[in-house]
Amino acid sequence: MSQTETLLRSETLAPPAFSAPGHATAEPGYSLIKRNGGTVPFDQSKIAVALTRAFLAVEGNKAAASRRVHEIVEGLTAEVFAALTRRAKDGRVFHIEDVQDQVELALMRGEHQKVARAYVLYREEHARARGAAKVPETVTAVLRMKLTDGALVPLDEARLATVIAEACDGLEGTASATILEETRRNLYDGISLDELALAPILAARTLVETEPNYAYVSARLLLDKLRREALSYVSGRPEQATQADMATRYADYFPDYLSTGIAAELIDPELQRFDIKRIAAAIKPERDTQFQYLGLQTLYDRYFLHVQRNVFELPQAFFMRVAMGLAVREIDREARAIEFYDLLSSFDFMASTPTLFNSGTLRPQLSSCFLTTVADDLDGIFKAVKDNALLAKYSGGLGNDWTPVRGLGAHIKGTNGESQGVVPFLKVANDTAIAVNQGGKRKGAVCAYLETWHVDIEEFLDLRKNTGDDRRRTHDMNTANWVPDLFMERVEAGGDWTLFSPDEAPDLHDLYGPAFKTAYEAYEAKAAAGGLKVHRTVKALDLWRKMLTMLFETGHPWITFKDPCNIRSPQQHVGVVHSSNLCTEITLNTNKDEVAVCNLGSINLLAHIGPNELDLVRLKRTVDVAMRMLDNVVDINFYTIPEARKSNLRHRPVGLGLMGFADALQAQGIAYASDAAVDFADISMEAISYFAISASTDLAEERGAYASFQGSLWSQGVLPIDSQELLAKTRSEINIDRSQRLDWETLRARVKTVGMRNSNTMAIAPTATISNICGVSQSIEPGYQNLYVKSNMSGDFTVVNAQLVRDLKARGLWDEVMISDLKYFDGSVGQIDRVPDDLKAIYATAFEMDARWLIDAASRRQKWIDQSQSLNLYLANPSGKALDQLYRSAWKAGLKTTYYLRSRSATHVEKSTLKGTDGKLNAVAVSAPVAAAPVVEAAPVRTALVMPALDGPACLIDDPDCEACQ
Repeated sequence: MSQTETLLRSETLAPPAFSAPGHATAEPGYSLIKRNGGTVPFDQSKIAVALTRAFLAVEGNKAAASRRVHEIVEGLTAEVFAALTRRAKDGRVFHIEDVQDQVELALMRGEHQKVARAYVLYREEHARARGAAKVPETVTAVLRMKLTDGALVPLDEARLATVIAEACDGLEGTASATILEETRRNLYDGISLDELALAPILAARTLVETEPNYAYVSARLLLDKLRREALSYVSGRPEQATQADMATRYADYFPDYLSTGIAAELIDPELQRFDIKRIAAAIKPERDTQFQYLGLQTLYDRYFLHVQRNVFELPQAFFMRVAMGLAVREIDREARAIEFYDLLSSFDFMASTPTLFNSGTLRPQLSSCFLTTVADDLDGIFKAVKDNALLAKYSGGLGNDWTPVRGLGAHIKGTNGESQGVVPFLKVANDTAIAVNQGGKRKGAVCAYLETWHVDIEEFLDLRKNTGDDRRRTHDMNTANWVPDLFMERVEAGGDWTLFSPDEAPDLHDLYGPAFKTAYEAYEAKAAAGGLKVHRTVKALDLWRKMLTMLFETGHPWITFKDPCNIRSPQQHVGVVHSSNLCTEITLNTNKDEVAVCNLGSINLLAHIGPNELDLVRLKRTVDVAMRMLDNVVDINFYTIPEARKSNLRHRPVGLGLMGFADALQAQGIAYASDAAVDFADISMEAISYFAISASTDLAEERGAYASFQGSLWSQGVLPIDSQELLAKTRSEINIDRSQRLDWETLRARVKTVGMRNSNTMAIAPTATISNICGVSQSIEPGYQNLYVKSNMSGDFTVVNAQLVRDLKARGLWDEVMISDLKYFDGSVGQIDRVPDDLKAIYATAFEMDARWLIDAASRRQKWIDQSQSLNLYLANPSGKALDQLYRSAWKAGLKTTYYLRSRSATHVEKSTLKGTDGKLNAVAVSAPVAAAPVVEAAPVRTALVMPALDGPACLIDDPDCEACQ
């Protein structure tokens, strides 16, 4: 027997011969499943024994007396136990193999490579020995399961096999036998119903990296768990059903579901006054099988209605509840509800998160975004803070215009004192956003905007820094620069820039274009003559460089452009756009009497790709129904403050956007970084724009034009494609495309004659969560990685680019080696030699392409959009020159706003070569002397590959704590 085998030999890690200080010999409430299926109390000290013997095997007997090894073992033991318990939220039972996986992983993470190698060899040696001896690995006795009342009954093996087989039905590349075998390995006598439901889900999840269809299998297995919970709660007795059973069960369940929700004061009783029999008959149970695991788990955790964590809402009931809530004021509301349900449940279109949360409930706050202007007095400032709290309570994202608040050192007439400036009040707004956390569903979130001429602009730039006086920092608030064209012209010319306090230059806030330039230069002359108390002159280029430096180092403030937002605004006749929103896609007027509101939803572009081209017939049908749904939100919405109600009913803006853009390109074999992709961005957005404007005109014909239509650009026949000419007239340099393909002249005439139902119609939101629900790429984002682990509030999920797998399979290239290569190269195919060049181009990731392609595609979309788009920019190797060129080009391309700057760290992620690894890995940016970089955690799944960290505390992709990404 080898020394290694002698020292490590043990069935349950090792006999209890050593106990690390601070560790009990047994952990109450936790159990261990042995390989023969039997269970024993979990004993943490045996982990310490196994680790100690592993070190002895490598370092010899002297290690036994080594304080260093003693401390290492103590730390590693705690790490292993923490990892196991972190994963045990759905149960308190560990399998012996899982424990050994975590020991192995802890050794590798601690960079004890030799010890880890000895441990790996030991495990492999014993696995071979067990196989040769044909040692039984499963329990031969009949297992029992524990019911909710504590009774033990024989485990229903036949049903377990049926549910797993049903989950794999019709999904190519999946094998129910593999899942069943892995599931049985994790069963034990007395297993609870919840643990029994979880076992096949976890088994299927580990296979996602090898075959993307296992994401659907995992979702279908989760459905079985959900059906048991929901049906049992609604009926008041234990109940379960297979997917096949639900073909008839849904119709009976739905009326009881409504009654349950109404009794719990979660569903509006008005929904019960619909023709329920007709509604229930329209439900399509087969659409439950469309979900991928990430999407369904997200709905299960955050969207489905529940009573004290007892979920009673099934997926199709959820979509029908939302649809009925949106149709509640329609004349034939059953027909409209069914029409809305068909659109939502097909994933052709998805409403925004607040609409999904609250439609059909007693508090139907369905709007996504609210924009406010803060007044320059204490009453106005604290009213704005209160308004933020009320608006955030029901899931609204906020954009605040703080420019009117006087700057540091400005005179306060009432007290004859000096102002402390805008920053202390921003701190109050920041803390309010954290305190009001949207009912525990997600943090409140707000973005503060300040114009570049404000005297406090330099302090504003520092708000997200991790150094300096913490009382003048807002670590949780998003910030954005509201940049006038004149500033960019001064940057281009290398000129001076003067900063003013708004109490001494009050009209600058409401001016833009040539009028702003005239007034601004007059104030400069007045300041030079000594006529202003508070002002300061800086080099425009120096301030621009600081803006870009802070954007890189802290992720904020974002860069947004005041003039194009106003010059191209259809509503310039009744007000001024003073800021964008939380996600920089909304551009609506605000003032002291009106809080702008926008209602969002997104088209799934991938679902509208026919045989290698855009299906315009299907797209028009989707847009027509979606615009009606969004318009209904205006009337149904629960308004928490009167200024929001007044504004929304007067102007009726909506924001129709899109998601799945990268998927749509890949489905057509188009590389994102190509002229063809830029053309597709143009073609697809023109079609959406045409159909959205046409649909709003149809609604105006049916319901009447919005109240402030007369005098708008719409009423003058100036459509978004035309308004870019207005911007071009004010710029000495602008790079915009003017091409068009559809019959705009006919539509233009109809808009002037009939009117528009909505002052604004389009805005492209980030769609991070609703794209997960639909199983497509976010918004207009390029592909992030082709294989990675995504973390959000619902957990950690393996994400594989299914279209890449399909194409690699077609060429005979999808195998274990390819999976390993994808992990090694951080989800990129660019460095894998055997991948053909055409596939490398199509599946290039965000950091592998020149950011100019993002700007070019966004510019083509912007010409068709009456609002804006949440445009993230990616730089693999950021530098001052690269940032300068990127943001100047965004301005020259006529963009209204930009969103996050995403950069990549110099180091990449920790990877494990272990099969079956089920632990969390950390990746930390260490590349630049910036503020503390965030830690990105990976998932408990086989891939052991996580998203690399980003430089600086900028928002992570799909950051679970960032409302902007939802």
